[in-house]
Amino acid sequence: MTVTPLGIPRRLLEFTLDGEPVRAPEGSTILDACRAAGKDIPTLCEGDTLTPKNACRVCVVEVEGSRTLVPACSRRAEPGMEVRTGTERARHSRKVVLELLASSVDLSTTPRAAEWIKEYEAKPDRFGPDAARVDEEPRVDNDLYVRDYGKCILCYKCVDACGDQWQNSFAISVAGRGFDARIAVEHDGPLTESACVYCGNCIEVCPTGALSFKSEFDMRAAGTWNEAAQTRTTTVCAYCGVGCNLTLHVQDNEIVKVSSPHDNPVTHGNLCIKGRFGYQHVQNRD
Repeated sequence: MTVTPLGIPRRLLEFTLDGEPVRAPEGSTILDACRAAGKDIPTLCEGDTLTPKNACRVCVVEVEGSRTLVPACSRRAEPGMEVRTGTERARHSRKVVLELLASSVDLSTTPRAAEWIKEYEAKPDRFGPDAARVDEEPRVDNDLYVRDYGKCILCYKCVDACGDQWQNSFAISVAGRGFDARIAVEHDGPLTESACVYCGNCIEVCPTGALSFKSEFDMRAAGTWNEAAQTRTTTVCAYCGVGCNLTLHVQDNEIVKVSSPHDNPVTHGNLCIKGRFGYQHVQNRD
């Protein structure tokens, strides 16, 4: 008989969410409670395997007694608090944030961005052609993945995944300040001359497609990338005995990229270079 170990029981907190009483486990964030209640709160920088950075501010909500709007992704639920998610103030803030982001970077490969822009009636073009836009050519300096910083929203998720939260390679950091801030490797040089170990964990957490598989980048450029036609199959990596789970993304009978389930207790979405990029041998017809 298989026995599944249970976590430490957590006390349930009671508070009010949009006028309705809700209960959430102690330690839950407002965003956790909103999702459990079926409320769709937009977010870009939040990641289920990373500590919230509060960078994008798209998930802000109103909390009774708070002077400012609070980020739902990091604010812990407290007993008796009153949370309102759809107020005019919160919706206006999300609208402006989406406008600022879409006017400065390319959100064309950001999941649900177009949907949210339409929902909040955001008008990024109202800032005009003089808006500070990141128009940078994609950096293709290796055969595994591409850095397209023209799509980067500075959410810092790649920095955290490469740093002390997961990989501990510290190949990625933030360079510059203010409008000149950007994600970069050492001395802003080629990836091949950096401390990168090509685990691809930064790609796994990137919310906008600023980091992508070279295979995906090439297929998008050729107009052949079609997620709707792709199947996903989760299997076990065969390179070593750790037991990492791989999710193979297959289109037209070819593996086009590899991800990993975030709820897997072994990998938590993370892989090494062999698990992430070692799939090419499967379809090598030679």
